[in-house]
Order: sequence, then structure tokens, then C-alpha cells
Amino acid sequence: MAFLENPLFVAGMLCLTVFVATWLTRFTWGKTIGTPIFSILICALISNLGIIPSAMDGNVVYDGVFLYLAPLGIFIALLEVDLKSLKKAGGPILLMFGLGTIGTLIGVFASWFLVRPAVEIGDMASAVAGMFAGTYIGGSINFNAIALSYGVNENGVLFAATTVVDNLIGTPWIVISLILPRYLQKLYPRKKLIAKPEQEKASHSEEVSIGSLGAILALGFLAMIISQGVSLVFPHIPEIITLTTIALILAQFPIIQKLKGKQTIGFFFILLFLAVIGTLCDVGAISGIGSLAGTLILFVFLMVLIHGIFIFGIGGLIKMDWDVVSVASLANVGGNTTALAAAESLERPDLLIPGVLVGSLGNALGTYLGFMVVGML
Repeated sequence: MAFLENPLFVAGMLCLTVFVATWLTRFTWGKTIGTPIFSILICALISNLGIIPSAMDGNVVYDGVFLYLAPLGIFIALLEVDLKSLKKAGGPILLMFGLGTIGTLIGVFASWFLVRPAVEIGDMASAVAGMFAGTYIGGSINFNAIALSYGVNENGVLFAATTVVDNLIGTPWIVISLILPRYLQKLYPRKKLIAKPEQEKASHSEEVSIGSLGAILALGFLAMIISQGVSLVFPHIPEIITLTTIALILAQFPIIQKLKGKQTIGFFFILLFLAVIGTLCDVGAISGIGSLAGTLILFVFLMVLIHGIFIFGIGGLIKMDWDVVSVASLANVGGNTTALAAAESLERPDLLIPGVLVGSLGNALGTYLGFMVVGML
């Protein structure tokens, strides 16, 4: 029905999802799952039931969340960051991100020889492997760059299949990566990089005044405009880097630190982003792909599984903070936006800046390493 795709209905359902996800955490069992995971799961369910459209089908609301609300939420969340967080967490998260990158490369080569996707895909199999290597090192930017370079996007069925499978495997990994630290910490306790009182600060409720709300949103919108302008003049500088830099500078001023509501507003926008991510897990889209779907699902599933075992396994052996491992993994698999969402969801403000930095590093490295994979295969 047409009204199900009405932007007002879609926006209302996304907000209702965040409300329900938050309400569910009032129960003991709900607290163990958490609002971010509920947001993803609820939207994955209702989109597959056809109540709201999938983000893969396109909708002006989803476009707005990706283009405006996600970066705005990131900017606002970063206004809470203390520069000391980079000193404490920068080295460890960079180490884990590097290990995650190695895990992805091991995964793509192992999966290539185990699944033998070239039998089903044909000549473009190596390009597809490079696309997935790129996207699980730095994000979707690398995925599309490699696809364009090798003309995979011109093969409509193959490109659609790779996009569907990417979201179908990537979205559950986001959920898993947000769950794992909590349970691994209980089974194998690890020392946190920050003290407990500072860590708990993000979970406290906040009062939001009209003045603070106006100031926070004004800063966010103006910073986004500046970031877009810088990107136009210097195309090689990603907007997220400029946006992060502005937020980091502003966050050090006492007048900004006194603004109330930064964590609440920023986290709300990030929850909307995660809800939209949930709609990308479109199970029905697989039905029209045929046997190609099975090959791609197995290929990508093994890739991500090996990446996960590698990064969490080594992280456990070297007694790394589990939250750091999770954020680093999501910087690989989902890029800087997902890494920042994970840091906020795990209530680790100290990992926000390191998360965006390694995510941006992944954007820079992913395409080159993807091309390397294509050349080697």
C-alpha cells in the first residue's frame, strides 16, 4: 500500500522503534540486549514483514538519515569527547584495527579457496572478492569504488546480489559485535581503558533546555556546512574528518561542555541510523538471485566469520579491552559511522574519536587492499 512508503509514516515508525527499543530495556532481560540492538532487530523485522520499506528500495527518510542525521548525531556525540581519550585508546584501537584488516584478508583468501566462487560467478569473481575485501576493511565507499573500477556495477544481477548479501551478512555482524563485549567481559574479564565512573557518565539521563538544544543543533548544522565546503575545495579530505575535527576543537571549550543534552540528542540520532541499518537486512531480496545467492552468502559468511575469530581471538589472547576489539571490528566491517555508533552504544565516549580515525584509515586503505586482492586472485 502506498501509505506504507509515505515519508511521514516511515519517519513515525523509526521514532516509534526507538521508543519501543528504549521501553524494552526497562525489563531485566531487555537490559542485557540493549537499545541499539533492539532498534536494529525491530526494524529488520518490520521491514521484512513489509510494514515499512527496506532502505535498499530507497526512501527520502532513509536518505535523510544517512546524509544528515547520522553525521549530525556523530558530531553532537563527539562534543562530549575529552582529548585524553585519544591518548588512552588511540594505540590499542589502531592495533586491533590492523589485526582486523589482516583477519579480513585471511578471510577472503581462505573463503576463495574453500567456496570457489569463480565457478558460479565467472570472470568477475576476483573483482567481487576485492569488493568484499575493501568493504570489510573500510566500508561501503571501498565496495563501490572497486565495483566501478571493474565494471561490476554494469552487471545488474551480480551487483544487486553482492549488495544484498553485503547487507544481509554485515547487519547481523553489527548486532553480534555489540553483544559479544558484554558476555565476553563476564566470561573473560578485561581491564577497561578508562575508569568506571567516567565510563558510566554517558548512561546518565540528561535535562535538555531549549537554549542548549538550539545551540547544539546550530553548531551541528553549521559544522556540516563547513565540512561540505572544505570537501568541495579539497576533495581528498572526507567530510567526516572535517566534521570530527570541528567537534573535537569545540569540545575542549568550557562553554560547550556546559551545554546539556549532547549525549541524549546525539544518541537518539545514532539510534535512528541503526534502525535504518536494520531495514537493510532484506531477506526477501535474496529470493530473486537464485543459486548465486547461496555462493555469495557462504563466501561472505566465511570471510566475516574468519575476521571475527581472528580479531576477537587475538584480542582475547593479548587481554585487550573487549569494547576496543568490537569498535575496531566495526570500523573494518561498517566504516567510521558504524564504529562511532558502536562506541556510543557501548557507552564508551573515549572510543568515539579513535573509532572515527581508524574508520577513516579504513576508507583510505580499503580500496588499495581490495585492488591488491583482485590482482592476487
